[in-house]
Amino acid sequence: MPVEPERDCSPEIPDDLQVSPSSLTATSIEISQAIYQCAHEVGLAFADDPAAISTLMSRGIQGPLLLVGPWFDIPLMGELGRLEPERVVTAGFDELALRYALAGFAYEQVEVDQQATFANEGLTNGPVWLVDNALLGVPLTALGHQIGVGVFTVSGDLRALSPETRNAISSASQVELLSGFDDDAAWQLEVVRRGEELPGGGLLLFDAGFSRRMVAIYGHPSGPGLGVLGEQSPDEGVERLRSIAEGYDPDGSVVLPTFEIIATVASAGAGDDGDYSAETTRDVIRPWIETAAANDMYVVLDLQPGRTDYLTQAKIYEEFLRLPHVGLALDPEWRLKPHEVHLRQIGTVDAAEINEVVEWLAGIVREEALPQKLLILHQFRLQMITNRHQVETPPELAVLVHMDGQGPLSAKYDTWNLLTRQPDADQFYWGWKNFYDEDIPTANPEQVLIVAPTPVFVSFQ
Repeated sequence: MPVEPERDCSPEIPDDLQVSPSSLTATSIEISQAIYQCAHEVGLAFADDPAAISTLMSRGIQGPLLLVGPWFDIPLMGELGRLEPERVVTAGFDELALRYALAGFAYEQVEVDQQATFANEGLTNGPVWLVDNALLGVPLTALGHQIGVGVFTVSGDLRALSPETRNAISSASQVELLSGFDDDAAWQLEVVRRGEELPGGGLLLFDAGFSRRMVAIYGHPSGPGLGVLGEQSPDEGVERLRSIAEGYDPDGSVVLPTFEIIATVASAGAGDDGDYSAETTRDVIRPWIETAAANDMYVVLDLQPGRTDYLTQAKIYEEFLRLPHVGLALDPEWRLKPHEVHLRQIGTVDAAEINEVVEWLAGIVREEALPQKLLILHQFRLQMITNRHQVETPPELAVLVHMDGQGPLSAKYDTWNLLTRQPDADQFYWGWKNFYDEDIPTANPEQVLIVAPTPVFVSFQ
């Protein structure tokens, strides 16, 4: 009697295989049908039993893993029949139920090991699935394992993932978001995939798993009359910031040196455009932008718009704001109403005008897949920002209120407490400003960092 040749049931993964997990049971069948013509062995476990699945995967199954829903349905039994396994290895089932469901199949029931684990393979340059439901992590990892797909269970902001996970996602040939991610996940994934980080590392300014504090010199490149930044060249400014930043990391914060450049300067005269604001040309600012990039530093462009609006002026510097290391500051002190002039009135801006900038700047972050961008709102009187509680703080931006009052330290503390104890204070990050000439005395790091909430941005003028 002729001997029937042994079946070749080796898996073959098609080059064009595309699997978009819907239900776990259906996906397990889809994978089995795509890569197995037959099977010497089939693993069976309930889809909602991660310990049983881990037990089978750590044991090793010489064939596909099929996941069972509420019970053995027709598609599942049809796939078992197609594969014609010599044995079925099960975990987590009632023995009597198995005798009924698997009548006609040889099966082996293994004891579930609650501590069983298995490696998440397929992470180097291959496709990746992201899932935000921990209950789905183990079964999807098991299914992905069969076809060389890495699976990560993630939650919250994707930009806050560990560097190792971000690198794996960035290098993957394809990434798919599974289950119930919110609307922000898609653009955050693009940020992770692009992988262009902030100076000092990470994709979030102040919530990246480590503490970051920005220390800045403020002024205009034209000279010292408008602040300490103009007292030296960009390269000399780098060196000066290193000494200024000393002492601002007692809590283990990563200190990020920063140039805060007055891009549009409040003017005593109306000027040709009648806005009482002088716009600095981009060529004047560019060397500071380039020096900052070369030295792993950040840049903030400060707007003093006079009688025009913030968005109009921000668009002048759009090419810079499309860079990952450049943020924006709005200075309401110099935002005039019609017929007002500087130094006769203290300017003011409403949340509605700020939100126009917020929406535009957040759009740039999404379009360019940039890391989180800083938006500073200068303030030393409550009336400088009307309806502050209505200022939007989308995840694309880190919106920070900068207390830039001057004078005796006791007065600065009073201003800080007034601004930070408003009902909306928790929606913002907070910054503090030191003046070399106007403060009495200029606060040292201990005197700055003692306030609450702790400032994450400290500037010097």
